[in-house]
Amino acid sequence: MASITGLRWAAGLLAALLCAAPAGASTLVIGGGAAKECADAAIGGRSDNASVTKCTLALETEILGFRDLARTYVNRGVLHMRQRDFAGAVSDFDAASKIDPNLGEAYVNRGAAYVGSSRYGEGLVEIDQGLALGVKDPQKAYFNRAIAHENLGDVTAAYRDYTKAAELDPDWDAPKKELTRFTVRRP
Repeated sequence: MASITGLRWAAGLLAALLCAAPAGASTLVIGGGAAKECADAAIGGRSDNASVTKCTLALETEILGFRDLARTYVNRGVLHMRQRDFAGAVSDFDAASKIDPNLGEAYVNRGAAYVGSSRYGEGLVEIDQGLALGVKDPQKAYFNRAIAHENLGDVTAAYRDYTKAAELDPDWDAPKKELTRFTVRRP
């Protein structure tokens, strides 16, 4: 059996990763208006206050079906998470889950927000639930789950999740970079 050693996360590195390569998966809202602009901002990697305001406008003034309403909360939550407003992000992901309890993105993103705020155990539970429900970008969920596992001291699970993230998105450099920190030793 192989043993794996890894380096612990520095708080600054976690912050840089969450901002540089957001682990949150956003969801496209079909149609026009502020909800579409909110989705475009989340998908486009934006984190500015104007985008958050656009999402809020959509939630407060547009008539959205329950799926689009839930997805707009997820998109605004992703924007909050990029601003490191983890409490605001969790609140939006909670609202999305109440509207659509089967929306995996709400769970994996809530998990990412928990990981970002060093609530690793809670993050694992949420990410696992989201993966079970199915998500558009599972590689981001595996990446965040790896961060949680590593910070909880389970470097073997972290290594496996970084590897899975790299396999799911071979063009994404973040998990490959993390894997360089590990050494696999055969007995």
